[in-house]
Amino acid sequence: MDGNCRYEISQGTYVKLVLHSLKHGSSAVNGVLLGRLRDGAVEISDAVPLFHSQLGLLAPLELALIQIEECFGSKGLSIVGYYHANERYEDANLNNIAIKIGDHISRYFPHAALLLLNNKKLEALPKTKNRSPVLELYIKDSSKRWRQVESDGSRLVLKEPSANIVLLDYISSEKWHEVVDFDEHLDDVSKDWLNPNLFK
Repeated sequence: MDGNCRYEISQGTYVKLVLHSLKHGSSAVNGVLLGRLRDGAVEISDAVPLFHSQLGLLAPLELALIQIEECFGSKGLSIVGYYHANERYEDANLNNIAIKIGDHISRYFPHAALLLLNNKKLEALPKTKNRSPVLELYIKDSSKRWRQVESDGSRLVLKEPSANIVLLDYISSEKWHEVVDFDEHLDDVSKDWLNPNLFK
């Protein structure tokens, strides 16, 4: 289904979704990925943090997706995937919520990606100085089931080689406190879930 499609994730997108998971370290978190298909590659240029509680509730999810399409459609961006971080540190599997949301997105964008945070890679990052993402990539195979792609850095690529160094800098300065997700916006509408000033 995906051919040999590459997935290129921008530094800001990558950092934002990892910071979102760190802000709510004792909860599962999720969000959507925005971008476009260009020259055989899915360019992931932004992420919208969605929820850190009640991830499976349909009404808030539908409301968020409608607002995301309204905000980003005019910029030429579409929803191209979904990211998820599990509640339990050692849990490295896609859960049913991630699969269902991924299935929904793939109906509209067949090359959709599911990205799952790998907590062990994230924890080891300061020691290893690895340049590959601390995420696992899942795509749909020919039988339309989600399968994990080998994490050798050839299919999921960080567009900026220094992204992990930048991520570690933001982690050390506890930048995650500034990330706002759609959950928080629903509780306090003055909080901007688009995070326009996160990296300013």
